[in-house]
Amino acid sequence: MTDPVATYPRIVAVVDTPTGGTVSIDGRTTPVEGVDEQAVRKEIHALVTATAIELQRPVRLTTRDSLGEQQFAVHPDGRMEALTLLDEASAVAAPATPAVDEPPASAPAAPMTRAEAKRPTLDDFLKSRPPAPVGPATMGWQAVVRRLTAGLVSPRPSEFELAHRSAIERVQRSLRGPRTVVVINPKGGAHKTTATLLLAATFGTHRGGSTLAWDNNETRGTLGWRAQPARHQNTAVDLLRDLDRFNDVRNARVGDLDNYTRLQGSTQFDVLASDEDAAASSTIDAAAFNELHATLSRFYRVIVVDTGNNMRASNWEAAVAAADQLVIVSTVREDTAASAAWLVDGLTEKGHEAKVRQAVTVLASPAKVADPQLHDRLHSHFNSLTRAVLDVPHDPALVDGGTLNFDALSAETREAWLQVTATVADGL
Repeated sequence: MTDPVATYPRIVAVVDTPTGGTVSIDGRTTPVEGVDEQAVRKEIHALVTATAIELQRPVRLTTRDSLGEQQFAVHPDGRMEALTLLDEASAVAAPATPAVDEPPASAPAAPMTRAEAKRPTLDDFLKSRPPAPVGPATMGWQAVVRRLTAGLVSPRPSEFELAHRSAIERVQRSLRGPRTVVVINPKGGAHKTTATLLLAATFGTHRGGSTLAWDNNETRGTLGWRAQPARHQNTAVDLLRDLDRFNDVRNARVGDLDNYTRLQGSTQFDVLASDEDAAASSTIDAAAFNELHATLSRFYRVIVVDTGNNMRASNWEAAVAAADQLVIVSTVREDTAASAAWLVDGLTEKGHEAKVRQAVTVLASPAKVADPQLHDRLHSHFNSLTRAVLDVPHDPALVDGGTLNFDALSAETREAWLQVTATVADGL
């Protein structure tokens, strides 16, 4: 059987002393040092993983050390799988064992005609292209060295920069149609609205628009208050009232949605607020959500839905049913985390176990230093229930709960939310 792990590039790691070795990638050798053999192996693993991230596929690693020669498949997420070393000469010389449905050896096999052979197509030719070369470093000391030497010395981009580029590519990948991300936690103050805005801002920034952040509270939510203001105060209730004009496919125009949504400037996403009239009695129910969702999905590629705190509300249940990806958010606090755990139990009881398993859990630090014991408990609990658990840092720019200014966030916060958004995009 053909090994599914590509042999390009050729990567050989040699550990020849307890504190040193080399990694050779297509003939380019890099020395590796560490305080002990374990540290050397860890450094080798980091270098090879960076190559897998760059190529966006598993790579084959051949190791030579005191244990002899071994081969592994190293995946972009760092996973290593042992591969069987095959003696090709023996494989060629040894007779193949016939399959159960093959004719006996005495019956000569009919020669394959040209018509039976698979004809290579344009797709096959395009897939045979080598991966695009890695661009020069633009971050860290590597970029400084490149600038100071006018490009004469151009170090390879750091592992951090390669992971950053990979995350952007994952956010930008084409989708199979409009996709809906639903942010949930039935407790107020759980970071839902902030998460909705930052997910939409990251999608919008890197995908170039066609992203909507939608406040699906059955009455009043705060997404509209946290968003950049618009010249109007229209909300989902107003759009629902005028929805017929957008269901006329011959005359509906995306630009007319500007009278109902609020454009968020350079982050290139729109906000659809929930009802903000304290005296109003209208609400959004499941039928209204489904009508709005069907129409909005014709105009937006990615819809990020902020939800209320009532799991029993029909529009809350309709949003979960429509979700292509659930995002469970919680601050690293006992009460908020308990609410998230209770939420998972409820979703499972309601038949959404598959969506829970594919969900992404986001843990937001409520202070500069979160409770480390609670942090570990939360990772252990939600790692066993959901597809991924990611941390986002405390950021003073988010504390006051006012209008979100994406540019005011720290570089650490923006990078953390880029990694969260990329992980969410993996599920779309």
